[in-house]
Amino acid sequence: MASNGTFLACKSLKDDKDLKFLLKGSQLLKVKSSSWRKERFYKLQEDCKTIWQESKKVLRSPESQIFSIEDIRDVRSGHKTEGMEKYAKDVPEYRCFSIIFKDQRKNLDLIASSEDDANHWIAGLGKIIAHSNSMNQKQKLQHWIHTCLRKADKNKDNKMSLKELKDFLKEVNIEVDDYHAKKIFQHCDKSKTEALEDDEIEEFYKILTERKEIDSIFQVYSDPEGFMSCQNLVRFLYEVQQEEDAVVAAPALIQRYEPNERAKRGNAMTKDGFLMYLLSDEGNIFNPSHRKVYQDMTQPLSHYLVSSSHNTYLMEDQITGPSSTEAYIRALTKGCRCVELDCWDGPNSEPVIYHGYTLTSKILFSDVIKAIKNYAFQTSPYPVIISLENHCSVEQQKVMAQHMTTILQDMLLVAPVDGNKSQFPSPEQLKGKILVKGKKLSRQEDPTNGNNNLEAEDVSDEDEAAEIEDESVKTKVEQKGKSDTLKLAKELSDTVVYCKSVHFEGFDDPSHPRAFYEMSSFSESKALKLAQESGTSFIHHNIRHLSRIYPAGWRTDSSNYSPVDLWNVGCQIVALNFQTAGTEMDVYQGRFQDNGFSGYVLKPEFLRDEQTKFNPKSITEGTWGTKKKLLLRIISGQQLPKVNKSKNSIVDPKVTIEIHGVQQDNNKKQTKVIENNGFNPNWNEEFTFDIEIPALALVRFVVEDFDMSTKNDFIGQYTLPFTSLKQGYRHIHLLTKNGDPYSSSTLFVFVNIQDCE
Repeated sequence: MASNGTFLACKSLKDDKDLKFLLKGSQLLKVKSSSWRKERFYKLQEDCKTIWQESKKVLRSPESQIFSIEDIRDVRSGHKTEGMEKYAKDVPEYRCFSIIFKDQRKNLDLIASSEDDANHWIAGLGKIIAHSNSMNQKQKLQHWIHTCLRKADKNKDNKMSLKELKDFLKEVNIEVDDYHAKKIFQHCDKSKTEALEDDEIEEFYKILTERKEIDSIFQVYSDPEGFMSCQNLVRFLYEVQQEEDAVVAAPALIQRYEPNERAKRGNAMTKDGFLMYLLSDEGNIFNPSHRKVYQDMTQPLSHYLVSSSHNTYLMEDQITGPSSTEAYIRALTKGCRCVELDCWDGPNSEPVIYHGYTLTSKILFSDVIKAIKNYAFQTSPYPVIISLENHCSVEQQKVMAQHMTTILQDMLLVAPVDGNKSQFPSPEQLKGKILVKGKKLSRQEDPTNGNNNLEAEDVSDEDEAAEIEDESVKTKVEQKGKSDTLKLAKELSDTVVYCKSVHFEGFDDPSHPRAFYEMSSFSESKALKLAQESGTSFIHHNIRHLSRIYPAGWRTDSSNYSPVDLWNVGCQIVALNFQTAGTEMDVYQGRFQDNGFSGYVLKPEFLRDEQTKFNPKSITEGTWGTKKKLLLRIISGQQLPKVNKSKNSIVDPKVTIEIHGVQQDNNKKQTKVIENNGFNPNWNEEFTFDIEIPALALVRFVVEDFDMSTKNDFIGQYTLPFTSLKQGYRHIHLLTKNGDPYSSSTLFVFVNIQDCE
């Protein structure tokens, strides 16, 4: 068992000097504050999957001293986190590094005793993470099972007793009664030694990972010797998977996924190769061609939905939580293209960002602009919009403008593109550019016409913080004696080119149309009211103008609203609290997974057509696309994670399928509950949905642990646009509540889409 249990990275990197260093471990200084900097020993465990950290805390459990490599999002060298920036400036950058985690866990800021030690840690962790990311699904499954086997082998003798076998089954989330456990054990115990070892454990592994539902599909297309010819694979791809390029795809799939050299030479596929294909990107429910930018990116900016964050600086709630530059980095790396900055006068003539009138902590405006510069285009090359809510004095507004100009330099858009003065430029034309959304001096009415000499003047104030429904906030707003106007500095006004903030005065009078660059912000309730009462007018407005929507003032807990109804009327900048997990954020990330995760998704034709009569609230006949019938069979689940970490707690999974779209399409159906099996539950249940407007629909799969007495526990989910669904037999790779992929948790489904009669 030990040889199988060795993590694949340890095998392939066994002579690597960085890995050897990590396996030996070293002392590192852990940094928490200006007064807390303590030496701790860190070591990569033998499994090459977990890091052990020394702790001086009394009564700390052994589990809490270990963290998994899979939980690491990023390893940053130097002073690249707020903590390092604040508390380790006295230490040379080359000795410093930070571990950034995927969930809401705090960063781990560390100082090595030398540059060499720091480089070993940074490079070693980088190699293991890269290796882990490159493992195929079968390797991940093997790795996960062997990790669980090691946990179950309590006396570390590399053998497995019947009791250890039962413990292992609980570890992998499956309840087996004593009779069945004993039966499996006796079947594998060929040596009759009352303990499984080596080949017997492999036999047990094979029984455990058998996929009968896939075997039965394979049998239909394979010969008696267990080979699927290339011709039969073409037939399967064309007839079942609805792949139009089946003839070209089949030989390539055999070369890519078939592990058996004899089969590969004969241009055929074995059962193992077939499973590898179904677990790969080509067997995914999400169309792999949508993983890159495939939409027309040359249309005006207002023709796209834009991934947008509300109060981006906040890590938690809206009243007392911390503000952090890390929140901007997280949002930008999640594909966000519009971030929000609430700016207030700070000490030493340096503007700060925080949620005005509240107890949220403050961060420097200049630090946020630096973070935006460093991370704006790491995930997507398309433009980032800085949405300014400005409460600063004229003096500090000048400082803001200076910081943006000197830090962002050429990235900052300060003049119209190609002299375009009649409509927005396209995302393609604005690649690598940062736009500022904010107030503009009235005598510079046309921001596309250069600037005049006006120094400063009053403009209308927009104060979203003042809308917060919290007593202490209301009191502070009253004490301040809030004015409806604000003096605006010319320097800050000059940074606004295409996104001039104005109060919404109603939809355009056709005889006096508003300038295209004027845009309004709406609270979710105001926007939903307009969508309900004037859907078609709102759609027409959003063809030429940008609209930004933000959460209602009562959402002090940073909860989110559904973005779907607002996308359905063409609103582009529908800002959500990115730090808050839940259905709304799942749907959001599902929508923007499309088009290469670029943060820009082209609106359907009927939301861009000047003549459109589309209204999502009363759908009539029109060119909105053919109605579809979606048939989904939820077949099985694989390696669902434990929700409750207690050894005896096994999940009772059920799957819910949700449709999010226009009102007629919104729907929800669920499978039965499978008791005590998160390892390989089998549902085999069929569902049908009628989809009126496919272009606006999203499909969400949610897996929960059913509980009779309390709320069901979330296990995993996956959301994608209806138009990105692939047909046939597909795997769904489940995501955690924070939107990160599980290493080997999947659903196996069958998808069929027909035109409605």
